[in-house]
Amino acid sequence: MDIEGTTTPISFVADVLFPYARANARAHLAATYHTQQTREDVALLRAQINKDLAEGVPGVVPLPPSNATDQDKVIDALVANVQAMIDADRKLTALKQLQSYIYSSGSREAQRLIFGNTADHGDLRRYLSAFFDTNVGGKKESRSYYEIWQTLGVDSPSQILFLTDVYQEATAARDAGLEVLISIRPGNAPLPEDHGFQTITSFAQISI
Repeated sequence: MDIEGTTTPISFVADVLFPYARANARAHLAATYHTQQTREDVALLRAQINKDLAEGVPGVVPLPPSNATDQDKVIDALVANVQAMIDADRKLTALKQLQSYIYSSGSREAQRLIFGNTADHGDLRRYLSAFFDTNVGGKKESRSYYEIWQTLGVDSPSQILFLTDVYQEATAARDAGLEVLISIRPGNAPLPEDHGFQTITSFAQISI
C-alpha cells in the first residue's frame, strides 16, 4: 500500500508532517549530531547537496567541510538545505533518512511512526509485515515493483495487490505484473478519464 492519498488524506503530509519537520530539524540535529545515525544521515545529505550544487539546483546552500569544528555553522547549512528540500517536496532518500506491506516515498521509520500512532486505532504495525521506501527505487518505475516482488518471494507478481492514489504509480506496478487498485479520497489528483483501473473509496471494498 501507498500512504499519502491512500491510507491518509493527501493533505496530511503538507499540513502536519512538513511543518513538524521544519520546526524540529534544528533541535533534532543539535541533540543527535554526534550519534552514528545522524552522522550517516548527514553524509547522505552532504552527497545530495554536492550533487545539487554540481547540477545548479536552486536554493542549495554549500556545507562546511566534514572536518569543520563549528558545529552550529554545519547545522545552519543543513537546516537551510532540508527546509528547501521540504518546500520543493523532493522525494530524496537522503531527506527521508532524517526519518500487509507499505511502499512509500517516506522512510521506513516514518512509516512505522505513522502506523504506530494512529488517532482512532492506536498501533497498527502488528498488521503490517514489512515497509519499503525509495531505497528500492522510485515509485513510478516498474523496476521498483519487480524488486519488491523478488524480495517478497511469491511465485508471481500477480499475487501482489498494490493500492495507490497515483495513476503513474499504478501504471508502473501494473507493467511489473502486479494487481492494482486506485484509492479515491478527497483532495487526490484527478485520474485520466480512460485510466482503466478499478477504483475504491474504502478498504472494505477490497475482495481477497
